[in-house]
Amino acid sequence: MSRPVRAVEAVAVAALLVAVAGCGSRLPESDFEGRSTAPAPSGAPVRVGIITSATSPVGGSAFTGPRDGAKAYFERLNARGGIDGRKVEVRTCDDGGSGVGNNECVHKLVEEERVVALVATSSLDYAGAPRVSRARVPDVGGQPIGSAYDTHPHLYGIYGSLAPRDGKPGWDGKLIGGTEVYRYFKREQGARTAAVVSYNQAASAAYARLVSRGLKAEGYKVVTEQVDFALPNFRAAAADLKEQGADLVFDAMDTHGNAQLCEAMDDVGAEVTAKVTNVQNWTSAVAADYKDAPHCRNTLWATGASRNYEDTDQPAVREFRKAMKGYKELSQWQLEGWAAAMWFTDAAKSCRGEVTRACVDRFMNRGESYTARGLLLPVTYEERAEPPASRRTCVSVARWKDSEGWVTQGDMNDNCFDVPQLSYQP
Repeated sequence: MSRPVRAVEAVAVAALLVAVAGCGSRLPESDFEGRSTAPAPSGAPVRVGIITSATSPVGGSAFTGPRDGAKAYFERLNARGGIDGRKVEVRTCDDGGSGVGNNECVHKLVEEERVVALVATSSLDYAGAPRVSRARVPDVGGQPIGSAYDTHPHLYGIYGSLAPRDGKPGWDGKLIGGTEVYRYFKREQGARTAAVVSYNQAASAAYARLVSRGLKAEGYKVVTEQVDFALPNFRAAAADLKEQGADLVFDAMDTHGNAQLCEAMDDVGAEVTAKVTNVQNWTSAVAADYKDAPHCRNTLWATGASRNYEDTDQPAVREFRKAMKGYKELSQWQLEGWAAAMWFTDAAKSCRGEVTRACVDRFMNRGESYTARGLLLPVTYEERAEPPASRRTCVSVARWKDSEGWVTQGDMNDNCFDVPQLSYQP
């Protein structure tokens, strides 16, 4: 997959508050060197770690989806006998959304618990990524909230990467993103004018500029709206995007801001083809989150790189849904965490009983795409010396309907386009 816009998209909300998260480490480099990585005795549990910003400045449930999906997969796997008769032992760690906390989690899981791999990482500030890489611990299927998965070897995010991953982000510090989302709405929905709404805050504004660049590259007329972070006037923004005749609305805001914008759009009678959100907001909580904006709520569309968790006609989705029956809410991030756990399991099974970090890493780095039984668009890890100027990329699309939930719009493997790859600074 290309790393769009999707790279930042997945956590525009987190970027807004990243400045308040701690950074650095209290732990010396020597703490991460010279430890044994011998395989566990035959029959012993296969130990994996999951690092999550379960508590963070963004809120308690913002990052827990991947963890919950992965844990559900491993519970189901263990009930069926585990990996070659060995149960998977899951060790979790909440990094609190800070760099210091993340380094402490890395130290605990990688060195003290000696996990064979990390799975479904979802960290607001992945400060410990260089140490995970130096320890040669495969990190399987994490969410690319920052640029770590386009920077370090042995780290394999859920969407893949073409970057050299030589210790610097992307290519000489720049990443690339495709314009497939904008191409989709232009071709399939006939959209021509798009509004981009952001806060007057650095990370939010930077993301909005990136979205605007992609839209302009696809020939859209772009209307930019910026609201005050502390005292946002969403009604004025909604009135202007209505006046400008916007077909689409994109944003660089958190769920609360989106809900307020939707309320304002309903209040002023703004009619749009789609209010486009991202995979992090692709959840069953939409009805509650947008309860005061019934019209706008039913114009919500989500885009991503994984199969809609509502697609129960697919066997792999049915299995996921069956395992998640005990959860009050469902989300696309849960499904991607489930897929990450499946990815690790397939890697571990390739080891034929001797599950080691090196063996899992070889599977992950073998140069073949991975789809998690069709739950993911093909995930590829390559190391291209130069970024591609254009690429054929696909996108998963769903729209919200109160009567049905998230309704898939075309098969994700068919929503494919040859689109330019735009560079940006992470």
